Amino acid sequence: MEGFLKLTLFGFLMVGIAFSTNAQDSAYNGNPDTSFEVARQLAFNSEREKAQDTLLNILTKYPDYHDIRSFLASTYSWDGAYDKAKKEFNYILKKQPKRHDAWVGIIKNELWSDSPYSALELAKKALEIYPENHELIYLKASAQDKMGRKEEALYTLKAVIDKGKADEKFAKYYSSLSVEMSKNKVGLKAAVDVYSDLYDPMQYYQLKYVRLTKFGGIHAKLNVSHRFSETGAQFEVDIYPRIAKGLYAYGNFGWSNSFLYPKLRYGVELYKSLPWSLEASLGMRGLKFSSTTNIYTGAIGWYFGNNYLVFRTYVTPGDPGASKSGALSFRKYRADADNYFSVQAGMGFSPDNYTYDFDGVQNEIVELKSQKVNFGYYFSSKNNKNAWGINGGVMHQESSFEPGEYFWIYSMTLSWQLLFK
Repeated sequence: MEGFLKLTLFGFLMVGIAFSTNAQDSAYNGNPDTSFEVARQLAFNSEREKAQDTLLNILTKYPDYHDIRSFLASTYSWDGAYDKAKKEFNYILKKQPKRHDAWVGIIKNELWSDSPYSALELAKKALEIYPENHELIYLKASAQDKMGRKEEALYTLKAVIDKGKADEKFAKYYSSLSVEMSKNKVGLKAAVDVYSDLYDPMQYYQLKYVRLTKFGGIHAKLNVSHRFSETGAQFEVDIYPRIAKGLYAYGNFGWSNSFLYPKLRYGVELYKSLPWSLEASLGMRGLKFSSTTNIYTGAIGWYFGNNYLVFRTYVTPGDPGASKSGALSFRKYRADADNYFSVQAGMGFSPDNYTYDFDGVQNEIVELKSQKVNFGYYFSSKNNKNAWGINGGVMHQESSFEPGEYFWIYSMTLSWQLLFK
């Protein structure tokens, strides 16, 4: 037994020596500049794999030869190996945070990998180092554009245009984006709520027209619903004016002569961009039936990578105390703002809930307890002219007739919109 153990130990020792010898034999010992030039020629002659092997071999001896590592990262990005490219660019930026070509490379890599949210955050960091660099400003606008935030992209480019320093590439991009911002949208939405008790199914429809301008979006909506064996309509207008860099507003006004909706609905809210990819807002909503109910709202959102997480709360003053509700929403974006998966969970009354006849009992209604969760999937056509959405959810709702007793509401929504000049 002892002899067997000695023989096994000797075998492991010999394998280790052989591995160490082979590793030493394969270590790079040439001229890095000459080998780099050879690798570049291979890469530009469609022999990318050989080029990458050569570059990696050089880096075993010269790990901080950043020109080589940057070129290696670029070849990975060209091949669609975006995670590998990002790892190499991050290595460089950790060693040299002010290396311009590494910032450009990693931002382009994120854009090519359909990660515009990550690209935007990287562009912001790079611009803290190079605030007037046109290439980085262009890439920042490209990220905003891919995210569907075209007003912000236009604003980013305009800062350079106004100074008269824009080159032809800048001017063309600004011009094409300005045209896009003048486009129109028309949309349709249909929804149904099915109840486990008390009520028949309730139907909701919406026809929407949107005019996008460089000053913000204007949304005109016709809402129609069939509930309690009655059909009613509501007219609404939403506006999203830009006030200053990182600051924009929301305004709403609605009118209806049907008991299914508030006689008047109005709202205002301010949104402000904050450090660390955060966004905060504060505003109010008003619902006028026989009397007026004012609801105060605020939200805090966080962009990270291609994700968006936001918590929104509503507070309704009243006797004996204020009614409170909240919802947490998450979106996982793909290519842009029209392509994402969403999930939302919430508790309490929302001012967008028109399920009940509020007239004369709105204070009691907003006190009702409820819990909800819903899921959504939104996608667009290849030319981005058409966009569709499907959303489904379930709500556990307290009865207004029997407080403490609950029923279930199962919801489904389908939407479509068309973008045109």
